[in-house]
Amino acid sequence: MSYHLKTEFGGTEAVIDDNCGVSKFYSIADMLSDSLKVKFINQVDDAESLDWDFRYKNHFLTLHYNIFNGVSILPHKTRGIARENKAVQEIASFLERNAF
Repeated sequence: MSYHLKTEFGGTEAVIDDNCGVSKFYSIADMLSDSLKVKFINQVDDAESLDWDFRYKNHFLTLHYNIFNGVSILPHKTRGIARENKAVQEIASFLERNAF
């Protein structure tokens, strides 16, 4: 699977899968929780999208799902964006190595 990194407003969004169902989102959430020991601290579930915030190595990131755009990981905030972007890319690489 190829990963597309998009930069918008200085933030890097790692697109994990742009054509998938919500079950893939839950699989990725489980893998992050089990393998990287992340804890989701805020979960916003809407009819068309899910945004689950989590902390990874002192960075606040969001696992995002949208029925039109698939699953991605993006920085939660724009302050300290360079470090947040690095954390996003690190998680995307982890998921790529583990077959997501």
